[in-house]
Amino acid sequence: MLLDEDPATLIHHTIGNFNIQPDKLAVSRINESLSTLQQARDLRLRETENSLKKLTRTLNTLQNNHQETLQSHSATAHSSRIAELDTQKFRVAKSFSSLEIETDHLSTQLADLKAQLQELELQGVDGGEEAKRSEVEDEVLLKLRVYRSLGIEAEREGGEWSRAVVRGRGKEGRGEVQVVNVEKKFSKFFYANYFWQAL
Repeated sequence: MLLDEDPATLIHHTIGNFNIQPDKLAVSRINESLSTLQQARDLRLRETENSLKKLTRTLNTLQNNHQETLQSHSATAHSSRIAELDTQKFRVAKSFSSLEIETDHLSTQLADLKAQLQELELQGVDGGEEAKRSEVEDEVLLKLRVYRSLGIEAEREGGEWSRAVVRGRGKEGRGEVQVVNVEKKFSKFFYANYFWQAL
């Protein structure tokens, strides 16, 4: 009978029939993989713990610095400083605007002065023909004013002074008007004496 055989022999034959060697090798590989995975997990866990400790120290340092900064910070002083800087900024902006306006004004004056300088340089040292003519006309106008203040009005005819109207007091102290024709045959000295006597 089957039960009459040795159990060890039966087990041995049963094991031989099942062929469990590949399964044993697979279990061995799994155990090795689990061991390697456990070692990697432990290493990763240690690294994470070390990193967490460093981050905790850094966080504590930053919190302490933040707390010290908050304790040393004065909100009133900060607001006052901000207001002071704003005031300074507006003053600088106002000064800059004023300087811009003054610069534009001075630039205009400089351009005008340059134009005048160029005009004077074109006229030359003696002022040019127009300046000479202006000086002559000013001289004539000045003489005419002096003559009028004395009561003598000179009249021109054909571009030359040909007649003078003299208003004097006369011998009896009344106002008299004399018309004197100026001729070239008499000298300037003669007419000067004549006019003084008539005045």
